[in-house]
Amino acid sequence: MTDIKIPKKLIEVALPLDDINAAAAREKSIRHGHPSTLHLWWARRPLAAARAVIFAQMVNDPGYQREIGYGVNKQEAEKKREKLFDIIRDLVKWENTNNEEVLNRARDAIWESWRETCHLNRNHPQANELFNPEKLPAFHDPFAGGGAIPLEAQRLGLESYATDLNPVAVMINKAMIEIPPRFEGREPVNSLGRETRQANLVNDWSGYKGLAEDVRRYGGWVRDRAYEQIGDLYPDLEVTEAMASGRDDLTDYVGSKVKVIAWLWARTVKSPNPAFNDISVPLASSFVLSNKKGQEAYIEPTIYDRQYKFEVRRGDIPQGAKKGTKAARGANFTCVLSGTPITGDYVKEQGQKGQMSSKLMAIVAEGKKGRIFLSPNQEAEDVARSANPNWIPETPIAPDKRALWTPSYGLETYGDLFTARQLVALETFADLLKEVTELAFADAKKAGMQDDGLKLHEGGRGCTAFGEAIAVYLGFALSKLSDSCNTIVTWKPSMNQAIHMFTRQAIPMTWDYVEPNVFAGSMGDFSVTLNNMMRVLDKEIGKISTGTVCQQDAATQKVSINKVISTDPPYYDNIGYADLSDFFYVWMRKSLRGVYPQLFATMAVPKAEELVATPYRHGSKDAAESFFLEGMTRAIENLAGSGHPGFPISIYYAFKQSETKGGSTSNTGWETFLEAVISAGLAIDGTWPMRTEMGNRMIGSGTNALASSVVLICQKRKIGIGTLSRRQFQRELRAEMPEALEAMIGGESGQTPIAPVDLAQAAIGPGMAIYSKYDAVLNQDGSKMSVHDALILINKEITEFLNPDAGSYDTDTLFCSDWFDQYGWSQGEFGIADTLARAKGTSVEGVREAGVVEAGAGKVRLLRWEDMPTGWDPKTDNRVPVWEACHHIIRELNQRGEAAAGALLARMPEQGEAIRQLAYHLYTLCERKKWAEDARAYNELITAWHAVVEASIEVGHKDEQIGLDF
Repeated sequence: MTDIKIPKKLIEVALPLDDINAAAAREKSIRHGHPSTLHLWWARRPLAAARAVIFAQMVNDPGYQREIGYGVNKQEAEKKREKLFDIIRDLVKWENTNNEEVLNRARDAIWESWRETCHLNRNHPQANELFNPEKLPAFHDPFAGGGAIPLEAQRLGLESYATDLNPVAVMINKAMIEIPPRFEGREPVNSLGRETRQANLVNDWSGYKGLAEDVRRYGGWVRDRAYEQIGDLYPDLEVTEAMASGRDDLTDYVGSKVKVIAWLWARTVKSPNPAFNDISVPLASSFVLSNKKGQEAYIEPTIYDRQYKFEVRRGDIPQGAKKGTKAARGANFTCVLSGTPITGDYVKEQGQKGQMSSKLMAIVAEGKKGRIFLSPNQEAEDVARSANPNWIPETPIAPDKRALWTPSYGLETYGDLFTARQLVALETFADLLKEVTELAFADAKKAGMQDDGLKLHEGGRGCTAFGEAIAVYLGFALSKLSDSCNTIVTWKPSMNQAIHMFTRQAIPMTWDYVEPNVFAGSMGDFSVTLNNMMRVLDKEIGKISTGTVCQQDAATQKVSINKVISTDPPYYDNIGYADLSDFFYVWMRKSLRGVYPQLFATMAVPKAEELVATPYRHGSKDAAESFFLEGMTRAIENLAGSGHPGFPISIYYAFKQSETKGGSTSNTGWETFLEAVISAGLAIDGTWPMRTEMGNRMIGSGTNALASSVVLICQKRKIGIGTLSRRQFQRELRAEMPEALEAMIGGESGQTPIAPVDLAQAAIGPGMAIYSKYDAVLNQDGSKMSVHDALILINKEITEFLNPDAGSYDTDTLFCSDWFDQYGWSQGEFGIADTLARAKGTSVEGVREAGVVEAGAGKVRLLRWEDMPTGWDPKTDNRVPVWEACHHIIRELNQRGEAAAGALLARMPEQGEAIRQLAYHLYTLCERKKWAEDARAYNELITAWHAVVEASIEVGHKDEQIGLDF
């Protein structure tokens, strides 16, 4: 297929990166209705980033026409490219997620590019198979995970395929991209619970609103049946006079019953003090219930007769209550009775012997004007202990001490993470799903839905599949409920509510925990969980094409053949999601095994094939790295050989840790991943840093400020290119990198500059494009150059390009740059400064007169931007080094904003390019030296540069108009 004509895609040339990153960062704060709320998955790609990448991957870059002899000049290409940028800018906005006008513009652009490509290849022998102008290629994500990428492919009009080895990920994708299109536009079939119908849905059952409404109604039925069966385990609480004693806030409640929201418990162990070793004492990290102003409440342990009890108090919180019985970091506590230290080793020993128990500390109830806190009573504790589960998940928790901490304390199976009452509740909901499946089937048939006799896993779209689809979403509600109903859930006093377990990629050990009421109408309630989920089907999935999801190992799957591929694979030694997702799998298997028998055939999530370098699983760090490299190479090799030849492959890689050595960015996982990509036969055409997880935290204190994700743009490497010597590689870098870097930092007209914080990663693209297009780059001794060494050389070219000595900077700026490199903002000896100044062709007195240094008493120091005088005017200054101009612009930007900085730039427009490049250089220098705050200032200047330039142009136009008017 060497004669296939492949136009370059937009993503191989340029992207409006700042707009994509801003939208991705904003999306992180959106929760209600976001597809991520359908079910938890870790490190899910933002929809904005996924949508932009797939679009740019599919549309032709306007400049390609010049390459094949079409009459398009550079300026025309830039204008057309800017139109595509505008589509992306609209496409990534959250409010446009389902904006059909915006989406249709994107779909039209994709179709236009596709038909251009088909026309170019109309005479190819496989034109009918590969280049059908009436049918877009399908899409495939072989590491589908949370499903964001295949969902966005559907949104852009592509038939979407998603595969993953993990059954939980497979189910999430089915619930998002496969099941909804089968029941699009249907009215609800359940006549129950009409009061739950929203007013704006009365006559509008478009999209998946009818399906969502049915799920809510059947969910209400399940909740009601569950309450009939186990409601006695969740009784209302009568407020007694004893409870209200000394509590003015409870006077009006005495004799009445209140609905319990949650019970707060503390784990206990036998006291290590021999005098009290028959008594279980609490391990409580805090006794604070509420620290909201005016609502302060806390727990006080009262000691009596070698015993203790918990009582809730109101008012100012004592210092001791804030730390509970915690003595230090880790599992170190103090005996509440004797003050004897309780060490972490002792707690582990007690847990592993099965002697860790729990004691009720407080009860949270719904009051007339908000939540009230009540002292515990024996009756409430007895009710909880009366629960007797029939089924307990016995799946062991993996011994991965990086993320799974409970086994060290005796909680070794997933069943150990739940109270008896929680196990009974979750089991009850799971068992009711079989009944609700039959009920939904009968209602659908009665409502006139056809029955094709096919089950959901067989591709059914009729009554049988509909009943099972209802069970799937209710099974998701149960799975999500388990995240809120377990003994790792904690209480947050500042919010007066429980916080679910998975606040990070770990199952930590907690000491005081919350047991929510699953029928209370708040966090941890089955119906609340379900209703929050259904906002996704109601509003945010939108109009999507068909989708197909199946369980496949990426290294052996055959789904990718002739499909567009974008994927987000596992990240080297990141947390193993297979281990974490066992928590959800045990409940999904309990409730949905009848719907997807093959998917839930195993007792736990498959782990042997998971492509993560997990040392505990493979015996050593080296063995884990070898496993990852070999497995990822096989998986990417599979993609390289089967993807559609008309499109590049986009692969996400997420950075988790980094180090700086010799001025270059180094990351073992990153280098190992690049090695796998290149070994698999792919050439890397581009690397786009995407800030999809870090929000506004642009620079980490003392660390390299890596983007949260880098998207690699890859093509299958051409056969027979041959090898390249190290010297030739360096020569090609010097020849090609400057042009690529100039384009990235905004040298081309209209191009938005890449922020300095992202430049090092973006510049890897053109550098690795040279390295990866050859079979190998050979060192002087004939050995193959490693990716690590190639990255060092690429970073060296970036540094040299940005170095002022390589440009035409004035002598004062050259002095300041070298002085800053050596001393930063600190003082240095006058003699050293004098020697350096003479070497650069200036003098200390000259740079002092220029207003950039302070010199006196034998010392010299650079002036920081905030030290520079306000009201400075370059028009009246007869000596304006670029250094001075740059830092005055920073001062204006920081103190008065973009408009003021632009007004100042308008007074010296000829300095603009030099200011911008100096800021890049100084950012790189600061980042290398780990001067985080200083680096931030230069990064912010470049990030705002486009707006500053626009403001300067506007000022210039106003000045011209004033001249004309005069």
